[in-house]
Amino acid sequence: MILAEMVRRADAIRVAAESMAPVERGTYKASFFVRPVPRGGRRRDRAVAVVGNSSPHGAHVEYGTERVQAHHVLLRAAQVGGADA
Repeated sequence: MILAEMVRRADAIRVAAESMAPVERGTYKASFFVRPVPRGGRRRDRAVAVVGNSSPHGAHVEYGTERVQAHHVLLRAAQVGGADA
């Protein structure tokens, strides 16, 4: 029951991240995922859902490089999508 709620909230964050992606279409925008983790947390006693991006350049978009500014898509999505959930 709690895991389902975590997945629902994570899915809201994923949808927000897809809408904030700095590209209209492509690998980055299509690579957001939600992964439920039944036994997460430090003591492995929490229901957790992870939101991420599996594209090869996902970290570069999120954190930037020395030549490209960071977009912080997942951070902003967690702030907005998490509040809406």
